[in-house]
Amino acid sequence: MNNKAIKLSLYINYFVFAILLNSVGIVILKSQNVYGVDEVAASTLELFKDMPIAIVSFVIASFLPRIGYKKAMMIGLGIVAAACIAMYFGNSFLSAKILFAAVGVSFALIKVSVYSVIGLVTENESQHNSLMSNIEGIFMFGIALAYFLFPAFNLEGQPDAWLNVYWLLSALSLLALLLLSRAQFNEGEEVPGSNVGEDFEAMFKLLAKLLVIVFVIAAFLFVMMEQGIMTWLPTFNNRVLNLPENLAIIMSSILAISLGVGRIGAGYLAKKYSWVSVLVVCIFGAMAIVIFVLPKAVTANIGEVESIADIPFIGYAFPIVGLFIAPIYPLLNSAVLSALPKKLHSPMSGLIIIFSALGGTLGSRIIGLLFKNVGAESAFSYTVVPMVLLLVALFFLKRLTAQAKAAKAS
Repeated sequence: MNNKAIKLSLYINYFVFAILLNSVGIVILKSQNVYGVDEVAASTLELFKDMPIAIVSFVIASFLPRIGYKKAMMIGLGIVAAACIAMYFGNSFLSAKILFAAVGVSFALIKVSVYSVIGLVTENESQHNSLMSNIEGIFMFGIALAYFLFPAFNLEGQPDAWLNVYWLLSALSLLALLLLSRAQFNEGEEVPGSNVGEDFEAMFKLLAKLLVIVFVIAAFLFVMMEQGIMTWLPTFNNRVLNLPENLAIIMSSILAISLGVGRIGAGYLAKKYSWVSVLVVCIFGAMAIVIFVLPKAVTANIGEVESIADIPFIGYAFPIVGLFIAPIYPLLNSAVLSALPKKLHSPMSGLIIIFSALGGTLGSRIIGLLFKNVGAESAFSYTVVPMVLLLVALFFLKRLTAQAKAAKAS
């Protein structure tokens, strides 16, 4: 296989879906301001995105090697290209729900394929950690671009102008599809069982492993925390920091950029230090920002803001939490996948995606309820709870992954 060409195609696919998936926070804000829905109703967009991811991942992950990773990714890109065009013409909250459902279905195909192909193009744990972190880092930079793309099309006095961004996103999806079609894959060499029934059985057997149980709890907690912050940060900037809508969206890019830098940085750190050491330091750093920095941002008197230059330093401070939470997800995923045989990577990727999707949905829903019931000023402070629980889970995972690697080697 031409590993460089394959890696490039993985980066591009993830980049496109990063823009689409994580525009949900922006569309939630637009849904409140344009379509007139409240916070709790708007938060259902996360549900329409994440539940298809979970369902489709469950259905296809175990036997995806039989379908073909390349074919699955091309199908996903075709679906979202069509869905973006449908959003432009639909221009309603219902259309937004349909868009994110289509994006969720497609991303399930993409993510299971990407996670499985990583195992095919890497030879050891450090390479797996590094490539996983780099791909997830590129994903975050795609998210950051979304926070600039949407405001670029969001024109004052033209409430429908922002929908033009979906023509660009459709074109990017088709470009990614074209590039992927030219990449050569040597895939499907290992499948979980001899038939589809055994493929499903392999996935269910994974759920019986203590390592997998602890891991999916950890992944669930992390995504619940990260997605809750990411989805509601534009609304936080608009409501609490009193930033204009476009600036509220653009300022949210700081979180995505810090997540991207943190994940690519984790790819290098993972080559020098154990993943557990890196993650313990990161979780303590994230907790410190929530406990000490967030309250100062909430109580800051920022005053009237017309441009980014008018925002004081404290307005930039809380999103820097992304530097610390960034390494958690890719390093957790890599630690578990590299501890399992390659033939189990596809069903394990399915489980990762299922519980990540459930965590994302619950996280957005919880933060939405907190925004409505305890106020936007206090909602994010509750993210310290999953951080503490993650810290506990890490020490169990360290022991269990070591045992799994020993069993794999014997």
